[in-house]
Parts: sequence; structure tokens; C-alpha cells
Amino acid sequence: MKTLLTRLEDFRLLPIFVVVSMAIGIAFGNALRISDFALTPPIDALKAIAGGTFELTVPNAISLGVPIGLFLMMYPAMTNVRLTEVGQAFRSPRQLAVVLAFNYLVAPFLMFGLANLFVSDPELRTGLILYGLAPCIAMVIIFTFLAKGNTPMALVFVALNSVAQMILIPVYARLLIGNVSFDVRVVAESVVLYLGLPLALGVATRILVVRRRGEAGMDALKPMLNGVSILGLLFTLIVMFALKGDLILKRPGIVLEMAIPMTLFFIAMFFIVLFVGWRLRFPYRDAVAVAFNATGRDFEIAIAIAITAFSPTVALATVVGPLVEVPVMLFLVWSAMRLAPRLFGVRADGGDPRVGAGARA
Repeated sequence: MKTLLTRLEDFRLLPIFVVVSMAIGIAFGNALRISDFALTPPIDALKAIAGGTFELTVPNAISLGVPIGLFLMMYPAMTNVRLTEVGQAFRSPRQLAVVLAFNYLVAPFLMFGLANLFVSDPELRTGLILYGLAPCIAMVIIFTFLAKGNTPMALVFVALNSVAQMILIPVYARLLIGNVSFDVRVVAESVVLYLGLPLALGVATRILVVRRRGEAGMDALKPMLNGVSILGLLFTLIVMFALKGDLILKRPGIVLEMAIPMTLFFIAMFFIVLFVGWRLRFPYRDAVAVAFNATGRDFEIAIAIAITAFSPTVALATVVGPLVEVPVMLFLVWSAMRLAPRLFGVRADGGDPRVGAGARA
């Protein structure tokens, strides 16, 4: 088992694993026609479990797939968080300024422009704009982690974004979409579920292991933990593509129509912010953390708002979002690692930059 998890960490094989996972998800979703089910929101399913009212049905079981997959992704990354480094990240005003500027002054309007340029259906366009409003509060940490970026800094920025978006999402939604009302508790609950829980357990794990075995013991666990994180990513991909597997095969035009502006958005945001970080002389680890925090979108929040405040077509657009975002973000992880020696004079894996960018994440 340990050997398998270590093999998963090999970044050269990751594209193959990703394609296979997407294919498995599409086949599974098409066979069960999952799109026909009225799926329970993940947080509601967890509340039902806690209250003893959970019923084991196909929709309820599938609804738990995303939080389980995200936890498997996030928990290993959180074991790398040192509380002292978190404190240092709070004292990085230039990096924070770049993240806030691109998240709240650029990203919503860029997605608004791309949506109006590429998407003709008004409801799909609304879903795409909604998807661009909220900065990601969970998955950017795993992408920063995979690219060997500054995970504690990413954690700090995610925490600040989670607070800021509770205030700003209604403002931007009213400005770019119209009169929208939703419960801000959805944001708060998502922060606790997708960020707070894996953070608490990850930090606790690190403290216990270091106390008993020292840093050497933690280093010995890293290959296996990294493998678990990749396994969580692949499992999440299977679940997300299963949710719309039959739709992808029957109406690929919708996915393609949404994929073009989304891909342009992610690539433009990431490389522009990475270039800004390079021009401002940020270290590679900081520049990557800043770029991913300014690029990733909070699909959990977008889907939750779309389900509660809009039509099924708008919700469909937000569900398609992560199907596009995750593969593109993995490409950006690979790109950042390849660019590290050229822009920042270092290899992402810490090796000699004269040897090359390295093949391992």
C-alpha cells in the first residue's frame, strides 16, 4: 500500500491518473444517470448523519463524495503547516495586497467579460459569472502544495478570503447579476467543513508525530501523505465527473461552451499574477501561493448559491465549473514547476536549477 501511495506522488504519471479518473467518473455517471437524481447538498448530508436522520440512498451517498475527497486532499497538506510559519505569512503585506487586488478588483470583472463574450445562453452566463465571484477557500491549498509553494501563506490568504467573501459576494452579485439573496451561513459552514476540519486534524497530527519522533518522523511520512493527497484528488475527480457523466456525453456542447471562457480565465489570472510576483521579486514559493490564491474559484459556494437562488440551468453552469477548473489547475501546477528555474532561479523541488525543472511534485 505504501509503495502504491508513493507511486501516486510521481508527477510524471499524474496526467494519466487524471484522465483515467475522469473517464471512470463519466462512465459511472452515465451508467447510473446520476444527473436525474435530486442530489443532497454535502453539508446537509453531514448534518443528517450528525442528527441520525441520514438515509443511505444513491443521491445521499454521492453527495458525500466531494467532502470526503476534499478532506483526503487537504489533510496531508495541512500536516505541513507550522504555526510559526503561519505567523510569518501574516507579515507579508505585498503578497496579500496582490491577492486581494486580483481577487476583488480583477477576477469578477474578467469572468463577467468572458461570460458575455463567449456564452450566449443568459442562464449559463449567469452561472459562469457567479462562479467567478468567490475566491477559492480549499483547493488552492492543495494546488499550492503540489507546486511546492508556500502552503502556510496560502492558508492565511484562504482564511482572509473566507471572511472577505461573506461580505463582498452579495455586493458583487448585486452589481454583476442583479438582485440575489442567499444565506451567508453557507459560506461559514463551507469554511469549517473544507478548511477548518482538515487544518485542525493536520496540525494535531504534526504536533503528535514531531513530539514522538521529531522532524525526521514527519519527513518519513511525507511520501505516503503526498500519495494520500493525490488519491483524494483522483477520487474527487471521479465523483465530480460522475455527477454529470451522462450530461457530458449527451450535451458536450454545454461543457465546451463553458470550458472556453473558464480555461481562458484560469490561465490568464494565473500567469499574470505569477508574472507580477516575479516582477515584485517574490520568492518562488510565495509567488505560487499568491498566483493560485488569485486564480482558484470557490465552486462549493457557487454551486450552493446557484441551487438555492437560481434555476437548474444556472446551477448546471456552476457544476461544470470544477470539471474544467481541476484539470486546468493541474496544468498550471506543472507549468509553475517548469517555470521556476527560468523566472525564479530555483527548482520547485529544491534541486540544482541548472539540472532542469524536475519531474516530481
